[in-house]
Amino acid sequence: MRMADSVTGSEEIPVVIEDADATAAELENNKTNAMVEDGANLLRKVEISVAEAEKRMGKNSVNIQETYTVYLIETRPVDAVAEGHNPAPESVWRRYSEFELLRNYLLVTYPFVVVPPLPEKRAEFVWHKLSADNMDPDFVERRRVGLENFLLRVASHLVLSNDKILYQFLKEESGWKEVVFETGFQAKADSRLKALNATFRVKSPDKRFTELKHYSDELQSVTSQLLRVRARVADRLYGVYKVHGNYGRVFSEWSAIEREMGDGLQSAGHHMDAYASSIDDILEEEEHYADQLKEYLFYAEALRAVCRKHELIQYELETATLDLASKKQQRDELATGTVRTFSFKGMTTKLFGQETQEQRDSKLQVLEEQIIEGEELVKEKAAECDEFVKNAWVDMERFKEQKDRDLKEALIGYAVMQISVCKKGIQMWANAKECFSKM
Repeated sequence: MRMADSVTGSEEIPVVIEDADATAAELENNKTNAMVEDGANLLRKVEISVAEAEKRMGKNSVNIQETYTVYLIETRPVDAVAEGHNPAPESVWRRYSEFELLRNYLLVTYPFVVVPPLPEKRAEFVWHKLSADNMDPDFVERRRVGLENFLLRVASHLVLSNDKILYQFLKEESGWKEVVFETGFQAKADSRLKALNATFRVKSPDKRFTELKHYSDELQSVTSQLLRVRARVADRLYGVYKVHGNYGRVFSEWSAIEREMGDGLQSAGHHMDAYASSIDDILEEEEHYADQLKEYLFYAEALRAVCRKHELIQYELETATLDLASKKQQRDELATGTVRTFSFKGMTTKLFGQETQEQRDSKLQVLEEQIIEGEELVKEKAAECDEFVKNAWVDMERFKEQKDRDLKEALIGYAVMQISVCKKGIQMWANAKECFSKM
């Protein structure tokens, strides 16, 4: 499966002219700007890898000792590699929680983008012999691959890859979190209650986003079902293969009591033992295909996040439009002295009499100002909604092409692997048959 969009073509890389009097911080800032300012994706300029994982001990936020895993991110300039140089990579260590912080920042800053998901924090959809411990070496290795895939996807995205915070995440060992929090992205994040309210109260939802939300639910459903089926098949397959080990034991014991048939039985038993032990490597390879499916299971939530944001923007536009219409109705009623609907104002007028002309003029002036502000707000919200829809749909098309390509390659790869497994099984029985023929 292609782990990130391929990068083709050539592009001129900006040259940073260093001022002899510039400070080190200014020079680094110039380099950062040169990397991100021209709209090219970051993978054209920088090779990125998550090279290794390492367990460490330390105290958490409540001063309790804990074991955690850190991941080594290595970067090196593409132009140096292309010229035949092999410079030592720049490297930083990051915890999984820092990857989460980066993704949350990207979600808030670029709400119209289908932000790539992170690999699972704890193992899901595993067959019973596979450890669900998040400190298990095999799980940590698969997560390392998943985190590298996340960075490659982000760095190949034409919008996300040009964010300076991403570049600092890849380069700055310390002080990175402070820079992220200084952006104030947490204050901009929409609350779940606010988004839920918009979902149920929006009156004219965009059919395209409604259909997209339904598609994301269905994508999550079918991928989760597929992963469950695969886990059940893996359990059954593991048992079938291991049972073949009993053949090996029986043939070995049988060979001890046979003179002419002994060598053939012993050899056939060895083939059975090798067949039985091969299932561990087979299922480990299968886990990589399962992880590729899990990525799109988690992508379903990224799609829904874009839909929720659109619903919220649409709801704010509708609310501003209704408020403007209400203000205009109040102005008309005040100007003509007629009340077209039941209101508290109408009741007070009947009870306490009409307002003076001076009072009406004063209220009219306030309403006119509010109407002007309301019209500007409606224009602003309408423009925001249009811009969001335009940008989101561009990214949806990009995501669709990526999804179709990736899932096609993953499923073909899985089928090819199963064919190979079956051929090995046939070869094992062919070898056993030859052993039996020589008896």
